[in-house]
Amino acid sequence: MAGRASNSSTGAVLLRDVTEADLPIFFEQQRNREANRMAAFTARDPEDRAAFMAHWTKVLADESITKQTIVFEERVAGNIVCFMQDGHLEVGYWIGKEYWGKGIATKALLAFLNHVPVRPLYAYVAKDNAGSLRVLQKCGFTMSGEGKEYSNARGAEVEAWVLILRANVGYDRAT
Repeated sequence: MAGRASNSSTGAVLLRDVTEADLPIFFEQQRNREANRMAAFTARDPEDRAAFMAHWTKVLADESITKQTIVFEERVAGNIVCFMQDGHLEVGYWIGKEYWGKGIATKALLAFLNHVPVRPLYAYVAKDNAGSLRVLQKCGFTMSGEGKEYSNARGAEVEAWVLILRANVGYDRAT
């Protein structure tokens, strides 16, 4: 799927291919403690730059992963990815804390869904991450189940919602 999501604009939010120059920004965004706690399902050690770079080097080389940089007002606001996990496609995103509450995640996810035509798509969100749950629901994801996953950021198992997107939903949907 790589390459399907070419440059596309949704108002002030732009999606473009991830470049190596984006990685230091992603790393700094993912080091934020509050963001790690909120996201729950994060890297073992968000301070480990070598592990982060090794992970993203694999992601960039893997053509089965759709990966985009989220740009807001000409600045890197985060990233969004679609990848195979446990036999099904999952979507995930990370928005830098300074960009929270601006509607960026919703606009980016809706635009991204136009470039990932395969359905169903799954997403996992910590039950207490109300902001991300709201984003997913605005984009057409519905509850599919629940479970528990170990959270590196919290050092404990965390209850999570499993959401699914069955319909062909994209940016044309009203936000």
